[in-house]
Amino acid sequence: MKLPRILSGVQPSGKLHLGNYFGAIRQHIALQEEGECFFFIADLHALTTIQDRAVLSQYVRDVALDYLALGLDPERTAFFRQSDIPEVTELAWILSTVTGMGLLERAHSYKDKLARGIAPSVGLFTYPVLMAADILIYKSELVPVGQDQVQHIEMTRDMAGYFNQAYRKVFPMPEARLDRAPTVPGTDGKKMSKSYGNTIEIFAEGKALRSAVMGVVTDSTPVEAPKDPGRDNVFALYALFATADEKETLAARYRAGGLGYGDAKKLLIEKIDGHFARARETRRRLAADPRVVDATLARGAERARAVALETMAEVREATGLTAPSLGRESGGPPRA
Repeated sequence: MKLPRILSGVQPSGKLHLGNYFGAIRQHIALQEEGECFFFIADLHALTTIQDRAVLSQYVRDVALDYLALGLDPERTAFFRQSDIPEVTELAWILSTVTGMGLLERAHSYKDKLARGIAPSVGLFTYPVLMAADILIYKSELVPVGQDQVQHIEMTRDMAGYFNQAYRKVFPMPEARLDRAPTVPGTDGKKMSKSYGNTIEIFAEGKALRSAVMGVVTDSTPVEAPKDPGRDNVFALYALFATADEKETLAARYRAGGLGYGDAKKLLIEKIDGHFARARETRRRLAADPRVVDATLARGAERARAVALETMAEVREATGLTAPSLGRESGGPPRA
């Protein structure tokens, strides 16, 4: 039975945190059992907010190390840098020629980013076109996303339809896969996000981990008083790692009184530290030899580009950009 082709990308915009882990990474690792996976590091997308070469390079390496340490298997999954597939930008341009301005003007993410003070560059405006090219160039069937990204999948389907109607059917219609990922509270109680500066990094340890967890906002209920676990950020984070019995035991201690938030935070630190201990050691080993990560991404790009080239051959033929009479099949220059 043919497995579905699954695609997802992660933008290298900073250190990955618990929100990324529970909201996406854990699901991505599990999806390797369900389909033919293409996972990429979206460094081209990151250029809309990062213009520092050294910073972007480090963020890309950090994402690669994190995914590999947490269980992504490069033998089963094509794992690669977006920028290593130049055909994706070619397809983005072609899609832009059949896409109306009105569709892009309705993008929620564009409006949200402007509201956060990000400069309204052309790249930010056309971000959905590049995202559509990412999805369509591999003829992806399933795209795991959060609710806030569903509109991008709908826009991708629109662009595929515009192309298929203008030329001929080349692209299948991808489907969004909504995972029931938990909402991960940040240290301030809002949704954990780099843009809010409220994160706990996946591989934080020692003083850094302690500082982040001890900074989780709690109420002023005295130590001796009963507390409601359902209204506490520390308990919500602990519950992400704990078994059902562990959650019930801690909830009972909250309700009984006598448990301070400081002690609850220490339990959370132990949970985080223990959960990622093995992956942390794997990450250290991988980081010690940069050539391993570079070779892994290169192999992934080779697999992904083979698919991208096949798709673009169809696109070029459909649009008339490539024709046998031009002599390109033999490697010669186009004739006048």
